[in-house]
Order: sequence, then C-alpha cells, then structure tokens
Amino acid sequence: MTSGFAQSKSVDSINALIYKSQDKKNNLNQRFNFAVKSSELAKKTNIDSIILKANRNLSLLYFESQNYDNYMDLNRRNYKLALKLRDSSAVTVATSNLGSVYRFYEQNDSSYYYYSKALKYYPKHEISENKATALLYVADILQIEKIYVGAEEAAVKSIIILNQLKETQNRLDKLWNAYNLMGIISRETGNYNKALEYYEISNSFAKKINDGFLNEVYSINNKAFVYRQMGNFNKAIELYESLLPLKSKYSNEDPSFYPTILTNIADTKLESGSYDFDRLNDIFMKAYTLTTKLDDEVLTMNVSLRLSKLYDTIKEKDSVNKYANEALKISSKVSANEIKQKALLLLAENTEGEKAKSYLKEHIRLTDSLLIETRNVRNKYARIEFETDQLEAENEQISKENLYLAILSMSLLLTAILIYVFISQRDKNRKLKLVQVQQKANEDIYNLMLSQQDKVEAARTKEKKRISEELHDGVLGRLFGTRLSLDSINFKEGKTAMETRANYIAQLKTIENEIRKISHELNTDFVSGSGFIDIVSELIHSQVQAYNLEYEFNYTDDIIWENINNKTKINIYRVLQESLQNIYKHANAHAIKISISLEKNVICLSIIDDGEGFDTSKQKKGIGIKNMKSRVADIDGEILISSAVGEGTKVSVEIPYINQSI
Repeated sequence: MTSGFAQSKSVDSINALIYKSQDKKNNLNQRFNFAVKSSELAKKTNIDSIILKANRNLSLLYFESQNYDNYMDLNRRNYKLALKLRDSSAVTVATSNLGSVYRFYEQNDSSYYYYSKALKYYPKHEISENKATALLYVADILQIEKIYVGAEEAAVKSIIILNQLKETQNRLDKLWNAYNLMGIISRETGNYNKALEYYEISNSFAKKINDGFLNEVYSINNKAFVYRQMGNFNKAIELYESLLPLKSKYSNEDPSFYPTILTNIADTKLESGSYDFDRLNDIFMKAYTLTTKLDDEVLTMNVSLRLSKLYDTIKEKDSVNKYANEALKISSKVSANEIKQKALLLLAENTEGEKAKSYLKEHIRLTDSLLIETRNVRNKYARIEFETDQLEAENEQISKENLYLAILSMSLLLTAILIYVFISQRDKNRKLKLVQVQQKANEDIYNLMLSQQDKVEAARTKEKKRISEELHDGVLGRLFGTRLSLDSINFKEGKTAMETRANYIAQLKTIENEIRKISHELNTDFVSGSGFIDIVSELIHSQVQAYNLEYEFNYTDDIIWENINNKTKINIYRVLQESLQNIYKHANAHAIKISISLEKNVICLSIIDDGEGFDTSKQKKGIGIKNMKSRVADIDGEILISSAVGEGTKVSVEIPYINQSI
C-alpha cells in the first residue's frame, strides 16, 4: 500500500515537471532542466509508459535547444520502447522525428527508412496532417533519388489527405509543395502538359499563402523551364523576363534567385540558337559576377558551364577550357555529377592528345559509375520498402492469429456447453480432460509446424545469400575486370591488341559457362584441371594489368592445396578478387603486395596497397566488404582490415590449415 502511494506520488512529480518544462513563461534553459529531471525521475519508476512520456517531452527540448545528436539518440530509444509497449502513436512520432532529422542532414536513405516505418504504423484510413507530411517527405526523397513512380504515388496520397483537412496557412504551403513536386515528376518523366497543369495549381495555392510571393515566383520559374524542354523558347523567355522587375521583392529573401533568372534567360536563348553572342555573353558575365560576389559555388558552377558552352559555339577553346575547368572543379567538390559529366565532355572535345583521352575516359567512367549508383540506390530503397512491408505483414499476421485464437476459444467454449448439456456430470470431467489433452497436442503440432517453417525459411535465406555472394564476387567481379581490361585497349591497334581482345572474349565465354553453372546449381570443382596457385596468379596478373598496377606476389610451397576443400579455395579466391577491385575503385594505388604463407598451421593471406587509405571508424561498409567478412567467417577464418588516411590499406586473412579435407 505504501509502495503504491509512493509510486503515485512520483508520477505526480513527473507530470508537474513536464508541465513546467512546457510552460513558455520559463526560459529555455529552465525548461530543459525540468525536462531532464522528469526523465531521470521516470527511469526510477521502471514504468515503461511513464518513461516514454517523459522522454518524448525531453526530445522536444533537445530539438528546441538544437542538440540534434541527443535528440536522435533519445528518439531511437523512444522508438524501441514504443514497440515494446505496442504504442503505434508513439512509434509514428519517434520515427517521424528521426526521419525529419536525417532529412535535415540530407541522409535520404535513413530519412526514407524511418518515414516508411512511420507510415506503416498509421491506421490505413487515418486523415491527419502528420501522415500527409510524412507522405510528402517520402515523395520528395524518392523524387530526388529519381524513383518517380513511388514519388508520384506518395505525393498523390498526401494531396488526398491534405484536401480533407481544414484550410490553414501550413496546409496551403504543403499543398503548394505537393503540386510543385507533381510538376517536377511529370516534367522529369516527359509529361510536359501535365507538368504545366500541376505548376498552375501550385501557383493558385501560393497566391492564398500570406507570405507566398516566393512560392509564386518559383512556380513561374518552373513553368518556364518546362516550356524550354518543350522547345517553346519564346514563351520560356517571356516568363523568365516577367520575373526581372520583381527583383527588389525577392532579392532580400533569396539573393541567389536574380542571377539564376539571368542565367536561365541567357541559357534559353543559347538553346534556341537565335541570339546575339555579345549580348548573351554580357548577361552570362553579369550572372557570373553576381554569383561570385554571393560566394555561391553551385550557381557559379552552373554559370561557368553555360559560359563554356557559349564559347564552344565560336570555338574559342581557351575560354571553353577556362570555364569548363572551373565547373569541373566545383562539381567535383559538391558532388554534382551531371555537371561534371558535361564539363568533362566539353574539355575532351576542346583539348587534344592524351589529355583529351583522359577527359573522355573519366567521362565514361563517371557515366558507368552513375549507372551503377542509380541501380544500387533503387535496390536500396526497394529493400527498405520490402522491410517495411514485412513489418506490416507481421502486424497483419498478429491480428489474424488473435482472430483465430478468439475463434478457437469460442469453439472450445461451445463444445464445453454442449458437453455439459448432453452428458452427465460424471462423464463431463473425463471429456473435459480429453479436450485439454487434445488442445495440448494441437499446440505441439502447431509449434512443430512453425519450427519447421522457420528452418525452411532459414535455409532459403542462406541459399539466397550464397547465390548473391557468388554473383557479386564471382560473375560481377570478373565481368567488371574484363570490361575494364577491354576498355584499357580501346585505343590500341595491331596484332597484340587483337590477341588481347581474343583473350578477353575467351574470358567472357568462361564467365558465360560460370553463369550457366550457377543457374543449374552444379557442384563442380573450382580448381579442376589446374593448380590453385596458378589460378590465383592468373587472377592477379590479369587484374593488375587491367588496373595498371605494379605488384609483388609471394607464396609458399608448404601448403598442399589438393588437400584443402574447394569451399575454402573458392572463398580465398573471391576475397582476393574483391580486394583487388576495391583497390582499383577507391584506393588510387600504384603498387600492391600480395602474399600467401603458412604460419603455425594457419594459412595467412595478406594484401597491401600504397593508396590513399581511409578512416576505418567512419568508412561506410558496402556489400563487397560484407561479403568478404561473410566468406571468411564461413570457413572459420578471421579477417582484419587496417588503414589510415594517406597510409594505404592492409587486408589480413587467417584460415585454419588443420581439419581441411576435400
């Protein structure tokens, strides 16, 4: 009784502290201290719901104090606690908070992950501004990542909800954003008439917003861009020029917009092919001067690229190269890959000899890497969507199981009533016991079925992982190496080049056979017909030749490879192959040193490069490194990747030599 009274008193104290932390009459520091005290007191109660309530309040104070690291950490804990309590409302708040912070830091994948989780916990037919906002931000992220179908679907759902809510300034602003987003999506997918329609609708909402002048200006600018893409240059220029007299209104709020409009006008005239060179040059130079004064690197980059294109029309190569190089430098710094591609192409066309080839090669390499990156981004977002769909399916399954349990309980109750009515009291106890035994047997059978299903799913997962590793480390790796090798002889001629090409065509045939083997799940011997060291030597020789690397390969004769099982040899080969690819892609190395030795019944593989190195505590681990670690762990080995910026990288693998058998 005393304990319950004390606990009630603690809860009252916590609520009082929360109230004080929300009272705007207190300054921010005082409110923050009240929130911290309420959270600390809540922990002592060991009541999850009270802890969650205090922590949610504290997270708001972290946000107001701009302490975003603690804000994120606390919301992660709130998310786990909300899951434990099955509090769907608290789950949506925590995940939406995390989504908004990651969006602020422009970490789109993490933001999308948490917003998607939030949307899975909103009731299907809920009409709320929070849900509409989450859908709008998901649409914006997918549009940025060029996943237009998903972006359009999310934007439409957001608009449907917003149109059912009471009209407020905030809702009008979100509707402007949603229709503007629909315009961008339609424009990027080539549906220009629909894009113009959406921009017109967005502009109608901008006019209703009290401070919506900039929204109107942006809508007009976006419409002009669509007309450019449609080839209606006169209409585009007319819209752009209608914004020039408004300079005094928008310059204070967005000083970068005026040089942007100047650039758009000049660029549109350049695209039209009907222009006066000197007049166009004056406009571009005016925009260039303004952007440099604003110290706006992105705008300077865009103007520089367009100046380069202008000078390219009169073949003034010095000016083309000057401004293209400036655009290239800034685009590399801010990771603007599309601008970088265009700058590289301009430089390749306006330089000669090896320098032109190097620009062209870099353009091709960047194009290939962007294609791979786009595919990887889409796969990543598909995986996130799959995970959140699984979560929704699990919630539905729990609901179904609860329904089945209710039906089963009702059936048992009905059976008990029938037994009580039609059978004597003496027989009733015996039959009830029989029912209980039968129920226990059914539960055992059900549990056995679940266990068997788990084993089947685990086996499927393991097989999918194995096939993924084989395709990534084997087929994809060899295709990548062969493509690079063919690319390296692209500018060579003669008999030697023909023989080299023939050799790589033979390698492609080998890869074709390997794909066929994987597809038929044949358990063939990885090294049949040749020695393992010979195969490894061939791999190293072909890769370093393609990557233009110096190398040193040392190995011992103490290892009897014929006595080592194929699984171990395949995984050693794949780890070495992945390491060589990583060195080429990321290290910018000149030389590598590879050794295979036997030390105290342990096979030691060492791969050292003299590249740029990286900070291992910050490096993001991709599927390649994960596969390497998975392969080494699968053969009871250990892998260590050590590196530092400017000091190269070392990959060390140790595999037991004992207990190896074919």
